[in-house]
Amino acid sequence: MTTLKYKSWPFKEAQKLLKRFPEPPNIPVRFETGFGPSGMPHIGTFAEVARTTWVRHAFEFLTQWPTQLITFSDDMDGLRKVPLNMPQQEMLAENLGKPLCHIPDPFAERESYSAYMNNKLNEFLDSYKFDYTFQSSYEAYTRGDFNDGLAIILQKVEDVKAIILPTMSAEKRVSWSPFFPICEKCSRINSTRVIDYHPENNTIDYICDREEGLVKSCGHKATASILNGNVKVGWKIDWALRWYSYDIGYEMYGKDLIESAKLSGKIVRLMGKQPPIGLFYELFLDEEGRKISKSVGKGLTIDSWIGYAPLESLLYYIFQNPKQAKRLFWGIVPKSVDDYLAGLNNYEILDLEKQPDSTIWHLFNKGKMVPSYRTSTNFSLINNLISAVGADDIDLIIEYLKRYDSSLEKFATIIEDLVQKAMNYYRDFILPNKKYRTPNKEEKKMLKKLRDELAEYRGNDENELQSIPFNVARMFNESPKNFFQLFYEVIFGQERGPRFGTFVQLVGKDKALSLLDTVCSI
Repeated sequence: MTTLKYKSWPFKEAQKLLKRFPEPPNIPVRFETGFGPSGMPHIGTFAEVARTTWVRHAFEFLTQWPTQLITFSDDMDGLRKVPLNMPQQEMLAENLGKPLCHIPDPFAERESYSAYMNNKLNEFLDSYKFDYTFQSSYEAYTRGDFNDGLAIILQKVEDVKAIILPTMSAEKRVSWSPFFPICEKCSRINSTRVIDYHPENNTIDYICDREEGLVKSCGHKATASILNGNVKVGWKIDWALRWYSYDIGYEMYGKDLIESAKLSGKIVRLMGKQPPIGLFYELFLDEEGRKISKSVGKGLTIDSWIGYAPLESLLYYIFQNPKQAKRLFWGIVPKSVDDYLAGLNNYEILDLEKQPDSTIWHLFNKGKMVPSYRTSTNFSLINNLISAVGADDIDLIIEYLKRYDSSLEKFATIIEDLVQKAMNYYRDFILPNKKYRTPNKEEKKMLKKLRDELAEYRGNDENELQSIPFNVARMFNESPKNFFQLFYEVIFGQERGPRFGTFVQLVGKDKALSLLDTVCSI
């Protein structure tokens, strides 16, 4: 067995998986992620695929064995409620209780509701060039992928009930069944209940008489085969059925599904196989600390993120400690980008044997095609420049940046992209919140002194420039903290900003003096 010398969490997970497969299996080691297409894919969905991919790559690096990632969409699930962020609310309400794959697309772009959502998921995953096999639940059931497993569940239905029923309320136990038949008359799946089992010919008897919430029923009674898509099984059973049918070796899940994973593990053992190795991760939260919901459209989307920051910066943020809850809101964007750029900056100087423990190595497919970025120019610095210059001209901002750091010519493509995204971010999130401070008479004196001291200075050393506001604050018996806050609020319209020395070097001495002249003359 490979001795683990890497400490990053994907390698630790890969080592767990190695214990399950002491010898190479005769099929690719399969990883799985799940998607519920009742709402738009969001960053939580994307993160699960990314994190699973990082474990997959670490496993491949350690073993050189073939692997496969199956991205499974549960599009046979019934629509239980109408998502608030969807068009055609009335049409969707009329189709409540039907499988998502049998409901019209409210956007009128695809053949069904779930087809639209599945396409969105694939677009998101393709945008980062993930290597995955997409699998629709509807296709899997109707193709017969699950037939053998379904037959086993029907044979062992009482044993399955013995596992699940103790976890349910007394009221729900009465009518619960592992199987959810699709009513042949009204096409609903959430309105049916099983009334008898026939394992000898793989059929069940059902009646369409359950009404929960706004889901209607039609009263139809019939016998249905459990094979080839006439029924699906409930969530916890369905999870076990996938693990059994596809021999899944690894799957992650959110913290809220820990108990579901335990129950599904018991069921797949009952069916005759072992559950996959798994890692539970903490959930993504919005700015108020609430779980991101697909049904109401809360939280950031991938499309919106890449308008303001490189996608890799989001992945860099996602990579860090998956067992720690993370808030996803616009305020984290600048630091996320800066952390990513710092990671790029440091990657090239790492010893080769240490690179696999770098976040950058995982982000770029085992260190392949990592872009070079050997400069300290970051997103925050660019935003500060845009704020100071007040320009909406990419070429002008890049010209200032190149004056500050002549090496940026080597990284022109990255810089241009950062400047464009920083302008978008500045315009939408910084500019609307600016509150410029009008200095009083005493504060003008301090700023005028700062202007004069800067004008008299003949060098261009960042540390010497940085000392100027400290000296001015001392002359006026003012704390440096308060003086810097005054400077930032007057010049930038915000409480914090760049180091003074960096700011002067960035915009140039003449521009800095001009800005101070303007505020001193107010």
